[in-house]
Amino acid sequence: MKEGIHPESYRPVVFKDMSNGDCFLSRSTCATKETIDFEGETYPLIKLEISSSSHPFYTGKSKLVDTAGRVDKFLSRYGNRKK
Repeated sequence: MKEGIHPESYRPVVFKDMSNGDCFLSRSTCATKETIDFEGETYPLIKLEISSSSHPFYTGKSKLVDTAGRVDKFLSRYGNRKK
């Protein structure tokens, strides 16, 4: 890797998928105040809503993610209408 091209804050960070709890270690410059113990070390923590371990495209499973009842509200309003 070329010296001097990365910012000083480029460091190992743990990303945690909040939908299924999976964690993975990568490098990032994202600022965070939270930390987590991962594989015997303490790293900064970045929380993700969804990652490749939970996204239906990558898992092959069709999963409906309902946040705050939006899908139910849509179905009750527009349901099975036929024209």
